[in-house]
Amino acid sequence: MSAAIIKEVKTAFIQKFKKEPLLVFSPGRINIIGEHTDYNGGFVFPAAVDKGIAAAVEKSNTGSCTAIALNLDSTVEFELDKLRPSKEGSWENYVFGVVAEIQNRNKIIGDFNIIFKGNIPGGAGMSSSAALENSVVFGLNELFNLGLTKTEMILISQKAEHNYVGVKCGIMDQYASMFGVKNNALLLDCKTIEAIPFEIDFKDHELMLINTNVKHSLSDSAYNDRRSACESIAELLNIETLREATEEDLEGIIDKVTPENYQKGLYVIQEIERTQKAAKAIKENDLEKLGALIYSSHNGLQHQYKVSCDELDFLVDQAKKNKHVLGARMMGGGFGGCTINLIAKSESKAFADSASKAYKNKFNTPCSVYFVALSEGTHLVK
Repeated sequence: MSAAIIKEVKTAFIQKFKKEPLLVFSPGRINIIGEHTDYNGGFVFPAAVDKGIAAAVEKSNTGSCTAIALNLDSTVEFELDKLRPSKEGSWENYVFGVVAEIQNRNKIIGDFNIIFKGNIPGGAGMSSSAALENSVVFGLNELFNLGLTKTEMILISQKAEHNYVGVKCGIMDQYASMFGVKNNALLLDCKTIEAIPFEIDFKDHELMLINTNVKHSLSDSAYNDRRSACESIAELLNIETLREATEEDLEGIIDKVTPENYQKGLYVIQEIERTQKAAKAIKENDLEKLGALIYSSHNGLQHQYKVSCDELDFLVDQAKKNKHVLGARMMGGGFGGCTINLIAKSESKAFADSASKAYKNKFNTPCSVYFVALSEGTHLVK
């Protein structure tokens, strides 16, 4: 699938700009466990997948830059010294943000043209935004010999999202997309920004994503809300992030926080622990244990952190009724997007069919099913 979109952006670029471009592929990501822990300095367990964004980029000699989003059939022209955020929710903010953050580091880039296209399902919570940011920074680093390390590149991508898109995201999405390793998930310590790759042998199981195809409007504001609740608890405890807190610490300030925020803090502390246990389960090839931790993660997201929604909960309940599904949970920021399911390969088609049918009956709208393979991070396509 990815080969097709790489070919498509290359062809479109040559037609439009009459030049052979540099080609970059930047993957989307899944997260096996460790949700909403990244901005709390905790552990997450993401992996790059075989769907992503292909970008064709080359220098421009017209005195301005052009960016084209093929999926949206949308073009924007801009000048490097006149960058400012576009209207809220515009795709070009991801591009502008990356360019602005590169310039903020006193790196000199010249005019360029870029065409990109993705095959990450929209709204699935698979970080198409991080894939786009990474493809832009990686391409420009290569094109203008900026000498940026991969770690510097992901920090630029993250800052772009904070300052131009207005989402105070953690570092997980950019990291997983940039540093992914084929057949591995990355146990990422979001405090040190260092990861240990864990090769996963799913044996006769596989990962299935079921997209609710809903995105409740709460998501961005609720995300920033949850983040500030966690920051205020950390401040009360006089620590940098909830990563340093124990359940006992939290109990010590129970009378100083609302019951809702107490549960949010508790969820984060427990999820950080679950993520480390998941790495141990993978090391020991214990898929049942991994599955149980995944279910437990959803329970916390639904009842404690309160970022789930009826559609996600329904799909996880469908999974619980099927003994061939070892674990399922909502993935991503919440209020829509996908569930991730660890399921026996022999049963995945039957479960996909039955869950899809039940979902359609319940919500009168279809869900979508995808299978993903764990793949390598952002790279040049030769």
